[in-house]
Amino acid sequence: MSGFADGVDQVLEFAIAPSFTRIGYDVRSRVEHWTPLSSYRLEGRVVVITGATSGLGLAAARRLMGDGATVEIVARNAKKADAVCRELRAGSRGSVDYTVADTSDLGSIRAAAVALCERHDVVDVLIHNAGALDTAYATSPEGIERTVASQVVGPFLLTALLLDRLRASSHGRIIWVASGGLYSQPLDVERLEMGPADYDGTAAYARAKRAQVTLAEMMGERLGPEGIVVHAMHPGWADTPGVQRSLPTFRRLTAPLLRSGDQGADTIVWLAADDGAPLATTGGFWLDRRRRALHRLGSTRRSDTPAQREALWAWCVQRSGADLA
Repeated sequence: MSGFADGVDQVLEFAIAPSFTRIGYDVRSRVEHWTPLSSYRLEGRVVVITGATSGLGLAAARRLMGDGATVEIVARNAKKADAVCRELRAGSRGSVDYTVADTSDLGSIRAAAVALCERHDVVDVLIHNAGALDTAYATSPEGIERTVASQVVGPFLLTALLLDRLRASSHGRIIWVASGGLYSQPLDVERLEMGPADYDGTAAYARAKRAQVTLAEMMGERLGPEGIVVHAMHPGWADTPGVQRSLPTFRRLTAPLLRSGDQGADTIVWLAADDGAPLATTGGFWLDRRRRALHRLGSTRRSDTPAQREALWAWCVQRSGADLA
């Protein structure tokens, strides 16, 4: 990157709000002369993506298919997934199929993994995108609070179950779609799973995203020697159905500045498709094709200790019943 581009990026990051809105996307993509996503050739690559029937996941699936990838959608609703797949197949170079699973339901994750492994000997990219901001407390079939079940435990299990297929790829990668909201929350495993008495949907979501980014870094360390890279990213503030449903006031106040679904999904696709920077490092946290700091506050930085990290990993193993080995 040029010194000018670096300077522009630093100004945007310091101001935070412009960085996360469409302003940050527009400025960076022009100043840094991004490689167009349409220029990638992904024929023969298999991409598994959760939560791809709407929003960022759908935008990413559409672009990946446009580049020739074979996309496997993991979705809760079979009827909706089927309709989305039929829509995506129209005029696309790639192919698409779906598997029904709720990422908060560990039994359905196991069944989906069996189906995916029967269809594919190799998985090149696994994208953990599914996850909603739930305003009401609920639990998974296993009794785990639903936010952390769907966005931490379920993805951890799916990763473990598809690990052999990722190992079979010459450029295997795992991508976690997080959120800038994680900057407000420390890593605290004892407070990760909230109860009904103190449940706060926004805090639960941000804590789950903090856990995702930490897991991405830890998985990167563990799987790097095997040739599998792991990254997390956040899409900035994008106008998605999830934002419309869960944060209506925020959306109303920021609507003119929100990113489109395609803009929010850009770094997801770039991390999945580009064989340069995304493969050169692992364990990164990205926004707009640049690696970002994991912390903005001293309080969250101090909480990110080796003991907390090991506790998080042990918690995921215990809740999911699986490990990465």
